[in-house]
Amino acid sequence: MQSRRSIEPHVVSRVFSTPRELVWKANTEPADMMKWFAPAGSNSFVKSMDLRPGGTCHYCQRAADGTNEMWGLITYEVITPIDRMMYIQSFSDEVGAVTAHPLSETWPKYMRCVVIFDDLGNDQTRMTVEWTPHDPSAEEVATFDGARAGMDQGWKGTFDNLEAYLMAERTV
Repeated sequence: MQSRRSIEPHVVSRVFSTPRELVWKANTEPADMMKWFAPAGSNSFVKSMDLRPGGTCHYCQRAADGTNEMWGLITYEVITPIDRMMYIQSFSDEVGAVTAHPLSETWPKYMRCVVIFDDLGNDQTRMTVEWTPHDPSAEEVATFDGARAGMDQGWKGTFDNLEAYLMAERTV
């Protein structure tokens, strides 16, 4: 296994014209997450969420036509309300057992994710997501490094969904 220090994290961020409390809520309330937490052209379903250290979030993302279902499992490590969260993220099956990535056997089985919510003032919030393979093999690191452009594209679509959701919520 490679040292975590030798792995360059993948970092994405976006500034939202929304108060930090609402961006936090969109990330921590199942009813809110289901409205945006998926790449473009997909939707999501949160099966369960227990937002506390040691708790889990079990979710599913699927194409809008109902095909290509992918389940995920988040195990929360640190929760600092409206400020940051840290968790381990994995692919899973429908019952919550950790599985390999459905499209890549060499994708890291576990990813450490740190999400930071920075209050920039004037109802501006920067959300930063830092993704790092957790206890990976050299092959998993190579797969992760080779997928950075795809991760950027996926997160762009996901952040676009979040931005649209937050804007709709602000006009309600």
